[in-house]
Amino acid sequence: METLAIALLAFFAAGWFVLAGADVGTGMLTPWLGRDDRERRLVLTSFAPFFLGNEVWLVATAGVLVGCFPALEGELLSGQFPVLVALLVGWIVRDAGLWSRGRGPGRRWRAGCDAAVTCGSWTLALSWGWLLTALLTGRPYAPATGPTAVLTAAAVAALFAAHGLGFATLRLTGPPYERARRLVGRAGRPWQSFALTGVLMAGLPLWAGTSLPLAERAAAPTTLGLLVPALLFVTPLLVAVQAWIWHTFRHRVTRPSYL
Repeated sequence: METLAIALLAFFAAGWFVLAGADVGTGMLTPWLGRDDRERRLVLTSFAPFFLGNEVWLVATAGVLVGCFPALEGELLSGQFPVLVALLVGWIVRDAGLWSRGRGPGRRWRAGCDAAVTCGSWTLALSWGWLLTALLTGRPYAPATGPTAVLTAAAVAALFAAHGLGFATLRLTGPPYERARRLVGRAGRPWQSFALTGVLMAGLPLWAGTSLPLAERAAAPTTLGLLVPALLFVTPLLVAVQAWIWHTFRHRVTRPSYL
């Protein structure tokens, strides 16, 4: 059961990085891809149908960690508390900008919401880089410091942005698409860049997870015996819903409408 629990944790974490990394990365590049109000709305439309479904994967990751590895979750929460606070703040600010953009009057309101989306997305990406630095350097119970932390956080944020850029080439049209395509490069097909960064994004949590004593911190066998079968039952449903969402909104966006 411990092996299945570890596999589920890895699956959900990698799924979040691949799927939600696309909307976080696109949000990071919103000011560059969209030069005016309409173009920025188009950029947000490209990932708006996906971001809530993508966040379920992070909730599932946290649920598996809390339920199947409670001792490890407590140690990480206390040791990485500043990092997790920054991550949650970025998450809330970004989502608040997305939800509020169409609910207020005037261009200044929308510009403020766009700034919230961009700043929140950058905070999310840098916070994940900060957290992964601690895991990759073998210090999972204390925030990473020094030049290594700065460089690794910047590299992870750059990977998020590159992943979002690949996603943008698959979803956008018009001038925003041309800007994304110009930065990605015209050699090859648009999905190739997204696939490459997707593999790298999935590898990040898997690599970082190798430094965690997951097997030693697993819950009691009776607890795992209840949770793991339930998770194995729910996981195919989650994957099916996610596949349906991506299939439904597979076409490029041509107008600034959220749905």
